[in-house]
Amino acid sequence: MFNLAIPDMLFTKVEIDGAPGYEVTICTSAPGPVATTSGLDLNVHTGLDAMMDADTVLLAGSGRHETPDPATVHAVKEAAAAGKRIASICSGVFVLAEAGLLDSRSATTYWSLAGELLDRYPSLTLKGDVLYVQDGQVLTSSGYAAGIDLCLHIIRTDYGAAVANEVARLALVAPVRPGGQTQFTQTPLPPVRGTACTDTRGWAMRNLDKPLTLTDLARHAGISVRTLTRRFHAESGASPLQWLLHQRMERAKELLETTTLSMDRVADACGLGSADSLRAHMVRRTGLTPSAYRAQFSHLGTTNGPATR
Repeated sequence: MFNLAIPDMLFTKVEIDGAPGYEVTICTSAPGPVATTSGLDLNVHTGLDAMMDADTVLLAGSGRHETPDPATVHAVKEAAAAGKRIASICSGVFVLAEAGLLDSRSATTYWSLAGELLDRYPSLTLKGDVLYVQDGQVLTSSGYAAGIDLCLHIIRTDYGAAVANEVARLALVAPVRPGGQTQFTQTPLPPVRGTACTDTRGWAMRNLDKPLTLTDLARHAGISVRTLTRRFHAESGASPLQWLLHQRMERAKELLETTTLSMDRVADACGLGSADSLRAHMVRRTGLTPSAYRAQFSHLGTTNGPATR
């Protein structure tokens, strides 16, 4: 139930100029009561034909491996052949693998299922230590809350960082993690796992326009640089400066999407120093120059955008 609720909760919070950014439809191979691992039955009235009307097909897994339903596998294979974006949460990856969509592709799944996935489908490349992976038109996520990161990544790809971060705020979940618009595998930061550096992270977020150093962060936290680095990595899975650069880039994306500030002023507001530095980081992370990124996403308020079912 949790994995199924994630996409509905997040996609339905997207509004562009007062209009829904997505239409979400739940479908199944056998319409009617569908049993869940939560012990509740869910009444689903739509069959698998809905996949062919969709722009994105998302398989929500149960958290444990089950033999993929042949009808669902066939429908997913047809949807992929028709050019649909295909994604999975948790054990939904087994359907994608059975459909042959992960052959010679990178993928991930819930850690307890990783060994079985690779044993059954050795032609895929398993990325077992990340939250989600995008490889071409196919996206896979790890278990449970990683589905949130996957859906926010999809929203950001379609509508930009400002919209995705607003959805995250409305849902009271962590802001969207790294990932760009390129067609290569995306490796996000792991989730924050501790609170010792919470105040310092918040302080840094409020001072992104300043040239913060490791010494500045350590001084605010009241600890040594060595201790800060160790604690920061334990909590966020990244070094302090890696985390700081990611936050600067997310701020830059929001400013490019929501303001008409010059590139120099955007760079200055994010602490990136210069327009040349902003450009280098944007191209490396998104495959787009700042001006191309703005052209692609700054008009989001005037379009209804793509739909997903």
